Amino acid sequence: MLSPKKVKHRKVFKGRSRGMAYRGSSIAFGEYALKALCCGKMSSQQIESARIAINRTMKRGGKVWIRVFPDKPLTKKPAETRMGKGKGAPDSWVAKIKPGTILYEVTGVSEDVAIEALTLAGNKLPFATKVIAKRSVL
Repeated sequence: MLSPKKVKHRKVFKGRSRGMAYRGSSIAFGEYALKALCCGKMSSQQIESARIAINRTMKRGGKVWIRVFPDKPLTKKPAETRMGKGKGAPDSWVAKIKPGTILYEVTGVSEDVAIEALTLAGNKLPFATKVIAKRSVL
């Protein structure tokens, strides 16, 4: 699973997801992309399962770019623990997603294969997504 090698702080605040994504909201590498329509958190397991779904559908043809990285730690207290006694230990890593963020990009395959692969990947995620295409303007 994806996780950072080193972080400045072990535990961070939850924060709030407000507003649209400005950075990372346009297609930069591929021809087709999966775009988030609402905010949410994407765990490292969800990033990996969506990547596997894309690669299986494309049958190792083409190229895939993952545009998100889980750099925010989530903490969890042990089961059957009373309230209080501070914040729990770091448990997993998530990527905070804003509406408009490009999650995956694909190139080197036909349009119908790319749309099918990205749609399957979107079904693995806990928020609404849509497939977009980069139209070449001559």
